[in-house]
Amino acid sequence: MTFIGETLLTARLAAGMTQEELAVAAGVTQAALSRYEHDLRAPERDALGALAQALGITPKLLEQGNRIPGGLAIGAHMRRRATAKPGDWKQLEAQLNMARLHAQSLATEMVMSAQLQVPSLDPDAPTLAAQSVRLQWRMPAGPVHSLTRWLEAAGVLVIERDFSRAIRVDGLSQWADGWAIMMINRSVPTDRKRWTMAHELGHLVLHGQQCDTNSEAEANEFAAEFLMPEVEIRPSLRNPKLGTLRDLKGYWGVSIAALAERAFSLGHTTSAQRASLYKQISARGWRLDEPGSDDLAPETPRLASHIADTFLAKGLDATDLAQAAGFTDSTVNNIFVPTIKSPTLRLVSQA
Repeated sequence: MTFIGETLLTARLAAGMTQEELAVAAGVTQAALSRYEHDLRAPERDALGALAQALGITPKLLEQGNRIPGGLAIGAHMRRRATAKPGDWKQLEAQLNMARLHAQSLATEMVMSAQLQVPSLDPDAPTLAAQSVRLQWRMPAGPVHSLTRWLEAAGVLVIERDFSRAIRVDGLSQWADGWAIMMINRSVPTDRKRWTMAHELGHLVLHGQQCDTNSEAEANEFAAEFLMPEVEIRPSLRNPKLGTLRDLKGYWGVSIAALAERAFSLGHTTSAQRASLYKQISARGWRLDEPGSDDLAPETPRLASHIADTFLAKGLDATDLAQAAGFTDSTVNNIFVPTIKSPTLRLVSQA
């Protein structure tokens, strides 16, 4: 018998189901389900299959989760507001963990070779780390165009989900035994999405699986230098006005608020001037909906679709793909959905 408690609990949280709801759907008692989740009892084969079916995953995936080094239900780096409800972000954290498990399941069928790498660098020097990543990736000077493409070229699996703004979470990330995974809120404007991806990249580069009280500030410092290198943006931020920042937004692809914060961090504005800029931003209703966001080139992940396309090119069908990734069938496979091709990675079948 196989104990599946951690994976079962994570899968249930990811699906947004209560113990009672899952028990009814799987035809088991709630008391039995509780024992399964606490590893006080291992489910018989029929119960295992029924639980997996109710969750939209394969029994093999349920069994596989407990063999992941470090366990499955680990915390994720997350960019969220202090007012985000624990129930909301815990569900998203569980969904990211399940995405990690699905990715690792598919990785047993395919080998992914990235052109670039996400390095592990000193968390005490976020600015230098951002400069180092840009240098290692041989990025051109100036704004970062198509940040998603750079991340995917480094093997980062970027998954978009509609969290809705009410949840107050922008994104989260996690290392997955060699896979780096990000889950990003599709419902936020492009400038905010780009900042979140750069912020989460900072976590992956600086913090691995560990976070402390300084981690968020360090990830923000990394994102600022990565998206707006000091040596290039400094001359544009001297004595900034709101109109100037609005114009710069279209060039750098970041929010007006991020530019105001960058001007302050570089010493071009005082605390009073910074506060004045934020008051002007708030007075115009720009804290969540700034002008110019729709004019920015969209960031659209393609790697998961490319992996799916490559898998199908081997002569297998959508059901084979879904089950290889640990889904019951293609209707519930919401990660590896074949749509368009992407040349960022080379995928090779295992012998």
